[in-house]
Amino acid sequence: MTQSLQALCLALIAGITSLFGQDLDYISENLVIRKLADGVYMHTSFLETQDFGKVPCNGMVVSDGREAVVFDTPATDSISSALIDWVEDQLKCSIKAVIPTHFHADCLGGLDEFHRRRIPSYANSLTIVLASANGSTVPQHSFDDMLELAVGSKNVIADFIGAGHTRDNVVGYFPDERILFGGCLIKAVGSDEGNLADALVDHWTLTGIKLKAKYPEAKLVIPGHGEPGDTSLLDYTIQLFEQYRAN
Repeated sequence: MTQSLQALCLALIAGITSLFGQDLDYISENLVIRKLADGVYMHTSFLETQDFGKVPCNGMVVSDGREAVVFDTPATDSISSALIDWVEDQLKCSIKAVIPTHFHADCLGGLDEFHRRRIPSYANSLTIVLASANGSTVPQHSFDDMLELAVGSKNVIADFIGAGHTRDNVVGYFPDERILFGGCLIKAVGSDEGNLADALVDHWTLTGIKLKAKYPEAKLVIPGHGEPGDTSLLDYTIQLFEQYRAN
């Protein structure tokens, strides 16, 4: 590693530590893993984009006993490999499923590595159609509205509430800890509208309202980018796109 690249990596890590605090379970120049609750971790990787630069992208790991389920892959196969190794080595869990929450690269950019490790993938049927049309790696198994998977003695849910950031975006929910992974459907408080290239902005507010009504007991919400928080993230997202709402 050159001195300039090393300095850049150290600066990036310092920024991550400042953003997320010191309570990190894993940190490298490409991947950050942070424990949020018993058996629940947020993984953050970094995607190079033309329009927004290097973007931190969140996903969720839910574990119980010897099993884990991952929502959204890291941005690349090499970072996915690091995440899988961490789950297997540190949590002592086998990953029974990975669930990309929509068809963009920040959700399935590292899917090939999961498939190479024989980890099955599940996605909204529309995600499979859009990933195929986009020339991306295609998830293996489809569902239409809701998928419920056992992880150890507990369950996790993937749920299609409606369109917003994309036509296919789903959310993840872990009932035992009341944690909602909103993915790119949900915005961190204070963030802007972000990438609207595939958005249905006139649907976004209504989808947010439906999501809040369906999971009113959620105590922690993880956005696709930025800091997690309480259901104020849902309120913020609903208001952010209210101007586009169809009558």
